[in-house]
This record gives sequence, C-alpha cells and structure tokens, in this order.
Amino acid sequence: MSAETQDADLESAKVPLWNDPKVRALVSQVLLIILVFWFGYEIVTNTLVNLERQKIASGFDFLNTTASFGIIQTLVPYTEASSYGRVFVVGLLNTILIGVIGIFFATILGFIVGIMRLSKNWVVAKVATVYVETIRNLPLLLQIFFWYFGVLSALPTARNSLALFNESVFLNSRGLYLPKPIFESGSGLIGIALIVGLIATPIMLRWAHKRQDATGQQFPTFWTAVGLIVGLPFLAYLVSGLPVSMEYSTKGTFNLTGGLQVIPEFVALLLALSVYTASFIAEIVRAGILAVSHGQTEASHALGLRNGPTLRLVIIPQALRVIIPPLTSQYLNLTKNSSLAVAIAYPDLVSVFAGTVLNQTGQAVEILLMTMGVYLTLSLVTSLFMNWYNAKMALTER
Repeated sequence: MSAETQDADLESAKVPLWNDPKVRALVSQVLLIILVFWFGYEIVTNTLVNLERQKIASGFDFLNTTASFGIIQTLVPYTEASSYGRVFVVGLLNTILIGVIGIFFATILGFIVGIMRLSKNWVVAKVATVYVETIRNLPLLLQIFFWYFGVLSALPTARNSLALFNESVFLNSRGLYLPKPIFESGSGLIGIALIVGLIATPIMLRWAHKRQDATGQQFPTFWTAVGLIVGLPFLAYLVSGLPVSMEYSTKGTFNLTGGLQVIPEFVALLLALSVYTASFIAEIVRAGILAVSHGQTEASHALGLRNGPTLRLVIIPQALRVIIPPLTSQYLNLTKNSSLAVAIAYPDLVSVFAGTVLNQTGQAVEILLMTMGVYLTLSLVTSLFMNWYNAKMALTER
C-alpha cells in the first residue's frame, strides 16, 4: 500500500470534532465558567432587588455612622461616639490577638504533651493520653462554657481578690489584674532595640547554620538570640535612664484600681482554645516523631548524645517535615474557632461587628462579606507563612 493511500485512510479515520477529548474538555470548561458567572449575576441582582424592596440601603456608608455602644476590651482608642468603622477595627484586632496568643500557647502545650505521650515513664505517658483522649472528644463550646461559667465565675469577688506574687497580681471573677507598664520619654529607644534584635536574630541563625555546615562547629544560637531579643532592649532600658515604670493594681473598698485588667472572657476563650487545639497538636507531634526512623536515635546515642540533645537536634528537625502540614490546619482551625467567642460576649469581630453592628444597621450583606473576607485573609496569610516555613524545612540535596 502506498504512502498516499495510508494518509487518506488516516484522514478518513480521524475522530469527529464532537468526540475529540480536548475539544470536549475545552467546551465543558467554558460552559462551566459561563454558568458560574450567570449564577453569581443572578444572586447579586436578586439581592439588590430584595434590599430595594425592603428599603434597606446598600453600600458601605454606614461605616461612618456613630456606633453608640461600648466595648469592654479595645486595643485602640474607642468611645461610644466612635464610628462603625472603628468597631470593625476593634473587633479585628481582638480576633487577631486571641488567635496569635492562642496559637503560641497551643503550640507549646501540644509539643510538651506530644513528647510526654512517648515517654518511657508509664505515669507521664498515661496522663498525656488521658488529656488528649478527653479534651479532643469534648465540644469546644462546652469547654468555653466550663472555663467561663464553671471556673472563672466561681472565683472570689473583687473585694476578696486572690493576691499573687506579693500582691502584684490579683485574680477575681472580674478577671486577671497585672502590672501595667507606663512608658515615659526616652522609651522609644527600647522599641528600636527590640526591632533591631528581632531583625538580627534570623540573620544570626542563618549565619550559624552556614557556619556549622562548613566547619561542623556549633554556635550558641539560643543564648545569642536571648541576648539580642531580651538583653539588647534591657541594655537600652538602662542606657535611656529607666524610662519604663510599672503601675500596680490596688485594692479599693469594692473594686481594684490601676494596673492592667485582662477580662475573664478573654481568659476563658484563650484557655479553651489553647487546651483544645493542643490536644490535636499533641497527636500530630507524636505521629511526626514516630515517623522518624528509630535508627536516628540509636545513631545519636552511639555518637554520645543524650536523650535531650538527640530529641532537640536530631529527631524534632526531621519530624517537623511531617508535623508542619497538619499543624497548619490546626492553626487555621483555632483562628476560625475563635468566632465562638460570641457565646461568652468576648468582643471579637463576629460578636461586635457581625453581631451588634449588624443588628443595629441591618446591612447584613456588607457586614457578612467583610467578616468572611477577614477570616479568609487571616487563613491565607497563615497558610502562606506555614507553606514558606515548610519549604525552608524541606530536605535539600547538597
């Protein structure tokens, strides 16, 4: 058979256009995109029509309206004469505050409990097991109620406050009272020193890592980091003439005056979120450590390393490659679970903005879109950071 005859047969055997997988895939994707845009257009149009029918104004002009209600915890200046826009900022900062501190304590507690679960001490291992199996199987909302109504509300009244640390800290049903730092003229130098220390620390760690790879010699990174982050600001504090003083709470007839008050809603939510999330982090840490070959431990012991340095220098760095991805999910869960604060009236974004402001203005669409946008942004930022850190911890060939 000639080549021309074979080409003619191949042309006649070509697949019809409507049966071509590439063409069908392209058409289906285009149709799906059109369907999604049409669905979104219908939702927006229907929403605007319903809002106009109910005579509810749309837009974000309401953010300039006076709020006319108080908030029990604010990180920025706020009064009842402030606008709804300022309420949004207050709620956002309170949400970020509880999320960042909660992640910090949950990570520490989770790592400790996860390592305890692998302890050769029977009592220590069983205590950690009971903690994990109990806490993670109880609803988070129930644990928030336990800390708020069962523990903190049962504390003494302000008149009978519990005095701690030589009466520098007080604890009662109205919260925790701590010494409040008073910054005077010249205290800016301390902040500059702290920023310098925070910038210099990762640079030092990177240099120490390269130095160890090149020479095999370890550098005292921990104490150097402590010196940069703590020692440098303290030196600036001394040089600038001690410009920071402490204001302590004092007992009055019926209440405490002065100092820094940490409201019980914040304490209860922080305890519940940290303890609950730590139970999941503990299992992640345990699984990550078990994923490292036991031969790594035996090799470390053969080189003369004790259990502590073996865990810190050999096992944990390798386990982090397994721990970080699921750990990211727990950080995201903690941030989103903080929205349960509305149950105990902690003034987070959901409580004061998606709750009080929405009830006063009726701007449900705008307020809920802003609230969802905040949680989406916080989740994406957390994911980006953890993905970056995971990439830094990944194994690289030399």
